Amino acid sequence: MNKILYNDIKNLYPICRSITGNNIKYTLEYIQKEIPLNIYSIDSNTDVFDWKVPKEWNIKDAYIKNSKGDKIVDLNNHCLHILNYSIPIHKKINLEELKEHIYTLPDFPDWIPYKTSYYKETWGFCMKHNELIKLEEDNYEVFIDSSLENGKLYYGDLIIKGEIDKEILISSYCCHPQQCNDSLSGTVLAMHLAKYLLSKKNYYTYRFIFIPETIGSIVYLSKNIDIMKKNIIGGYVITCVGDEGDFTYLQTKNENQFIDKITLFILNQKNINFKLRDFSTCGSDERQYNYPGIDLNIGSLMKTKYHDFNEYHTSADNLDFVSEKGMNESYNMYIECINLIEKNRIYSNKTLCEPFLSKYNLYTLIGPIDRNSIFFDLVKVIRYIDSKNDLIDISKKLNISIDRLYKIIDLLLENKLIF
Repeated sequence: MNKILYNDIKNLYPICRSITGNNIKYTLEYIQKEIPLNIYSIDSNTDVFDWKVPKEWNIKDAYIKNSKGDKIVDLNNHCLHILNYSIPIHKKINLEELKEHIYTLPDFPDWIPYKTSYYKETWGFCMKHNELIKLEEDNYEVFIDSSLENGKLYYGDLIIKGEIDKEILISSYCCHPQQCNDSLSGTVLAMHLAKYLLSKKNYYTYRFIFIPETIGSIVYLSKNIDIMKKNIIGGYVITCVGDEGDFTYLQTKNENQFIDKITLFILNQKNINFKLRDFSTCGSDERQYNYPGIDLNIGSLMKTKYHDFNEYHTSADNLDFVSEKGMNESYNMYIECINLIEKNRIYSNKTLCEPFLSKYNLYTLIGPIDRNSIFFDLVKVIRYIDSKNDLIDISKKLNISIDRLYKIIDLLLENKLIF
């Protein structure tokens, strides 16, 4: 993919997104230019399970000025300078009162924190701690040009029909402002996986969801729970896939499910270092998809997991923290998983006893057969195609790489020896 994924992150990075508002709608429209995304909306105050859809928030400008008129904090310099969902305000206050509305990171004094207040109407600013401690006693002008009113929450989906109705869910959240690894990397990767699947004929149906985190998955489930529980057999929440750390796999709550088997097999086949995380450490929309009564068995394949990198929810989760290399490694790993999802079926033989393979040009008439030949492995593989073993089982039993096994299965299917 070279620079394509990284360039999409660069394009979306400056936008001051939130869980509602014009900027998340703009982000969905950006995705819609790349794939045929359906964009939906739901009204504020709508009941969705135990939640209510919050008011719509939009922001135009925000700053703090000292008495000299100098801007010491400016939304135009970084979206994280504002407490996300701040109510509008314009007044002058002293330093003591100002500090009550300032958030910093003393342990990382040159980074700006990402803070939100979706369900409490208040206001605030975020800044570097080193800048806060420089502030002198003064009268400060605080200005937030925002709106918080009844409106809509936007979200999108794309359903790519396959040969069968059984579905793989791929969910990403696109609500975080100026967060590259957390949020944007997953959004961009999901968009490009959709483009890949749109270009080919698929066995499974794929349901892509682009939502604001937490409230978006709750809204989407409230609208689609019946069809999702009927058809979805597994899937992923995609986030934190842009850095260059080791891969991390967050298992489904029930473990040993379809998507767990696929992902762990690929990671082990690659013979790379990776971290395995228990579902008890979950923190994104997999919380909703695996919740009791929902039970969709959704995992998450990441690079460095959220909360495990210091840059998480700070201004340091920027275009320098993610890379072309990190994004491409994640894209390629997901393609490997999707290819195995598509091919890892349980096949059956069409013949009783071994077929006469030479008739199909699958065995030499002058033996013995070369032990390095794919046909040598084919003879072994066909014995295990028994309506019980899937390809992962066969690969493990015979110690045959999955790529070689794909070729063998294709030969057997082409010659109508299995189904």
